[in-house]
Amino acid sequence: MRKLIEQEQRLVPVAERVDIATAGERYLVHLEQVMQRKPSTLQDYKVMLRRHIAPFFGGRSLERIDTQLVSEFLLAQQAKGMATKTVANHLTFLHGVFRHAMKKGWTHTNPVAAVDRPRDQHVDPDIRFLEHEEVEALLRAVPDDALGRVERVLYLVAATSGLRQGELVALRWRDVDWTAGVIRVRRNYTRGEWGTPKSRRSSRAVPMITRVAAELERLHQHSAHQGDDDLVFAHPILGGVLDASKIRKRFKAALTAARLRPIRFHDLRHTFGTQAAAAGVPLRTLQEWMGHRYKTTLIYADYAPRAHEQALM
Repeated sequence: MRKLIEQEQRLVPVAERVDIATAGERYLVHLEQVMQRKPSTLQDYKVMLRRHIAPFFGGRSLERIDTQLVSEFLLAQQAKGMATKTVANHLTFLHGVFRHAMKKGWTHTNPVAAVDRPRDQHVDPDIRFLEHEEVEALLRAVPDDALGRVERVLYLVAATSGLRQGELVALRWRDVDWTAGVIRVRRNYTRGEWGTPKSRRSSRAVPMITRVAAELERLHQHSAHQGDDDLVFAHPILGGVLDASKIRKRFKAALTAARLRPIRFHDLRHTFGTQAAAAGVPLRTLQEWMGHRYKTTLIYADYAPRAHEQALM
């Protein structure tokens, strides 16, 4: 009997013996070594595979997974209360696994391709941001201590440049060009890992307003960490990267002290986007400053001035 089973296994095509967990692990190696995806992206994919995808599909071979089963996976994730965007991300990864498997000859079809992606029926069309007076109130509410003196400039730069939190904490003094009047975004720091900006478009130069240039100059003069490779928003004593969770906690405390509505630190980026659009900055220019895809930048289109439309009306 054992010899018969072994003989049968040798006759089974390799594609039918590759399960989703194995294919997923091999795809992750491909993404890391060949595609050179960011560590944070790889970590997200590993969690998807090991906590959600592999347990649901069990030990099924790729050839035994069809469109109906993928649809059932989608419904199961939604039934858990998982966010629509998260479920869509799972499908994106699963699609990549099958596409890679087809190239390797482990399967002949991609069942994910025929699955409709979930649509979020509860998208909030409103962008959260601060008005000019609210930004000033926030800055006044920052504690006047060693850490607060760094955070005050951090908030100001975030609200007037649109840099992401990971890009801000990774800024070095060499990235601040007072002569050219720009801040150059060349790297980021996310989940304890140094890396390049989010995408190729995210490497960019953002203009500095006069006030920001003056505040950064003052911060540099009083900082114990003034080398070209030292961090602009370094911990005032240790010189290292500011802790992300503590940034969020102290930011919320400053909002409360200023009696402002709760927003996320990321909404300072929206503050820049909406104010720049309202000032008449062309959306293509704003896209370059923020390191967006143009489609993403369109969320600020409603805030752009439309004097010609008013005249028509």
